[in-house]
Amino acid sequence: MAGCTGKAGAESLAFVLEHLGRLAGAAPPDELLVGLAQPDDAAVYRISEDRALVVTLDFFAPIVDDPYAYGAISAANALSDVYAMGADVAIALNISAFPVDLDPAVIGEILRGGADKVAEAGGFIVGGHTIIDAEPKYGLCAIGFVRPDQILTKGGALPGDALYLTKPLGTGLIATAGKFEEASAAHLDAAIESMSRLNRDAASIARQAGVGAMTDVTGFGIVGHSFEVATASGVELCLSASALPLLPGAEEYAYRGIISGGELRNREHLVGGVRCAPDVTEDMEHILFDPQTSGGLLISVPSSNVEALEEGFARAEHPLWRIGHVRAGRGVLVAA
Repeated sequence: MAGCTGKAGAESLAFVLEHLGRLAGAAPPDELLVGLAQPDDAAVYRISEDRALVVTLDFFAPIVDDPYAYGAISAANALSDVYAMGADVAIALNISAFPVDLDPAVIGEILRGGADKVAEAGGFIVGGHTIIDAEPKYGLCAIGFVRPDQILTKGGALPGDALYLTKPLGTGLIATAGKFEEASAAHLDAAIESMSRLNRDAASIARQAGVGAMTDVTGFGIVGHSFEVATASGVELCLSASALPLLPGAEEYAYRGIISGGELRNREHLVGGVRCAPDVTEDMEHILFDPQTSGGLLISVPSSNVEALEEGFARAEHPLWRIGHVRAGRGVLVAA
């Protein structure tokens, strides 16, 4: 196998979670359906027999220059964790940090972008908290609801399942190229459109089709989030590099080596958990480990429900790509 091999970062993650568990003290209540014991995209707390609360939090510094687009992307990214659990968005709280001398008009556009995206999701901004910081940061604490018997986690993938992705890859490469003024306007626009698009419709179709596991692809890249599903489910995820959908410009910037520090951290974190076939190119490895922002949903679906999933996405005219399959084993294998 080629260059993406080594020692997995699961050990460091397990240490952090174990430490948090010790700090928490007493055993969690029965109502906590998803928490530190089985880390996922969001925490889930049952509040009645037929209703559970889904809570998540995410924020980051600007990755695009336009303040409205930045607010919308950050909000869509945070809301995605609610959708990945099979839930619907209800309310959200702003989390923000701004320099004391930042133009109030810029702050207003960031908050407007976030509020518009929450409204598009059918939710409401109900408050938040802001501090002074040298670098702008914005995001949400997002809250939604799901039936306890309809929660989707990373741990439901089974051998024989098919793997699908709902958005193309390459946002990290393109945003990095944009940071260094190396990206074309067309490539940036396509990436912004993708990052701003909610995963609401994709998640709804997936739920109706009866998928087994689901997560959203963000900072750990496609192979990192595949590794999380593989670990939680006790299986091996097999991806086909040639089947992965790519944003315009992603291959070009990968070829030129315009990569982010996040890719390097992902490689270090996933050493040993991801194996690449010898004919997977170096350019493709850049894409595999590229950290995504507000990426698509990675879906594992039983073969018996594949037709329903594909037909559902086709009826909605929503993009969907079949990118691999699940088999017995562990970790992630990438074939060319």
